[in-house]
Amino acid sequence: MPVSIDIDNLDKRFVMRHTRSIKESVLWLLKGRRGDLSRKFSALEGVSLTIQQGETVALLGFNGSGKSTLLKHISGVMLPDAGTVRIRGRVAGLIEVGAGFHPDLSGRDNVFLNGSILGMTEKEIRQQFDSIVEFSEIGEFIDTEVRFYSSGMYLRLAFAVAVHTDPDIFLIDEILAVGDEPFQKKCLAKIKELNEAGKTLVVVSHDFDMVRKVCERGVVLEHGRIVQDGTVSEAIGHLRAG
Repeated sequence: MPVSIDIDNLDKRFVMRHTRSIKESVLWLLKGRRGDLSRKFSALEGVSLTIQQGETVALLGFNGSGKSTLLKHISGVMLPDAGTVRIRGRVAGLIEVGAGFHPDLSGRDNVFLNGSILGMTEKEIRQQFDSIVEFSEIGEFIDTEVRFYSSGMYLRLAFAVAVHTDPDIFLIDEILAVGDEPFQKKCLAKIKELNEAGKTLVVVSHDFDMVRKVCERGVVLEHGRIVQDGTVSEAIGHLRAG
């Protein structure tokens, strides 16, 4: 099978500030703390990972392990400090509720905005519009400004747009946790449909039951490094043993 995602020796560091204002900085110095007021934190360190087309992969780990940061590099939201991320095909998915939505625009306008961000042409969006609205189940609110949407309504519309982009790679970061149970089941059914069509799926979640339903492979991260890569059951077992 061809490679969908190829990550080689990926590093990502963030600067952590010890102070947040000039006043705090002055107090820091007056107390004799003349050291650096910031430090670098390694979110990802030497991460290498290859995912084949059609694989269903769960990125697992405790909070702060680097899994969401890794997913954002796959999506292109973040750029690495070192190493490479190579992607084959169109990427879509849900990393944050409402990402790519403008609060002052209606749901209708945001379908076109978010669809274009995800790589759809205006013609494609128009062709898929009715199906997107039907899947989202928020037809009566489609011309309401999304600032008035609940998190569940955001999710419905965002997921509906994402799955209609015909992605080659679909990414999900804990996002299904905000939906109600019937819509979660609907989303899971759609995810399985995408996978049966040969799409690649990468999921970040703490919901082991959901992960078992949709993923075959599990990759565990600890402190920005991969420590386990095997079946999803092996990955969950590694986390529970720790």
